[in-house]
Amino acid sequence: MATNTFRCRLITREALVLDEPAVAAIIPAWDGLFGVLPGRAPIVAQLGAGELRLDFPDSGSARGGSRAFFVDDGFVQMVNNELTILAVTATPAEGLSESDASAELAELSARNTESLSQAERDRVRDRRQRASAKLRTARSFKARGAI
Repeated sequence: MATNTFRCRLITREALVLDEPAVAAIIPAWDGLFGVLPGRAPIVAQLGAGELRLDFPDSGSARGGSRAFFVDDGFVQMVNNELTILAVTATPAEGLSESDASAELAELSARNTESLSQAERDRVRDRRQRASAKLRTARSFKARGAI
């Protein structure tokens, strides 16, 4: 692998989603976004809900380009120029529907939580935040002219 890249693996419980050299990654951690470039210092972080964006190198006749995923929950580790993303959910952005994500958010926002316990209200709030992140990912992907 060239020194201007790092190995990037995206893994869910079901499958190895991606294992390719990358030149950059923007990762949604639980407390905000952070970037990864080749040679980055080691880090371990809790993955949040949001858009994971990966940029790939030009190789041969292929232009690099980018890919985006909606990821949710898990962990990220960068060590020895290898980025490993263990995600509970990793949906390619092209597989997201803005209308479905919007409907999911609207349904959760309309839900009356007054009669629920605090723990149940917290779960509904977390699901709203995830639905909102999914909608932002779908809109961001669409705004880049992808679909």
